[in-house]
Amino acid sequence: MIILDNVSKHYEVRGSSRKTVLRNVSAVIRPGDAIGILGRNGTGKSTLVRMLAGVEHPSSGRIERRMSVSWPLAHGIGLQAALTGADNARFIARIYDHDVKEVLRQVEDFAELGSYMHMPVRTYSAGMMGRLLLGLSFAVDFDCYLIDEITAAGDARFVARAQEKLAQKTRGRTLILVSHVPEHLKIYCRTAAVLNHGSLTFFEDIDEAVATYKAL
Repeated sequence: MIILDNVSKHYEVRGSSRKTVLRNVSAVIRPGDAIGILGRNGTGKSTLVRMLAGVEHPSSGRIERRMSVSWPLAHGIGLQAALTGADNARFIARIYDHDVKEVLRQVEDFAELGSYMHMPVRTYSAGMMGRLLLGLSFAVDFDCYLIDEITAAGDARFVARAQEKLAQKTRGRTLILVSHVPEHLKIYCRTAAVLNHGSLTFFEDIDEAVATYKAL
């Protein structure tokens, strides 16, 4: 379970103005929930995901996690740029007390990075980092998976593989999927929320959420 209690998030910008991402949001995300989050570019979807992961903290309010939560998949959070992809896999395996050889095997099979697995991550393109992060995330078991725009991780063939693996990995687990592609929500999610002007509005019906999003 993840509890958001009166959570607000804002950033100070030049000229003494303030950008509000979340304003007094309260919600409970329960085990087994599959929630899609829609919002226009710049509304703060990625910031919300980072807060759910514990990478960023709210400006006020609290977020309580009563389950293990992944880092935001398909983003480079947590990678050590000076280490090779293989060394990053070994590092993650030890942190989460998983078999090092098995994690490395799964990451190599899934990410398809070839010889780049043995090169420093700082030499990777954004797409290669996305592949590595997805491979690492799928090699480790979490109660809740956070997905921020899975389509950013590679070409169409790789994205299709990632989507298939995502469906397998999240079966029976909690999923929070951020996207600006409504069709993705209809595939993976049972409920949805729309983020707009700091408000996070939840919908039991995904079609209603999509209609609200498209009307923004």
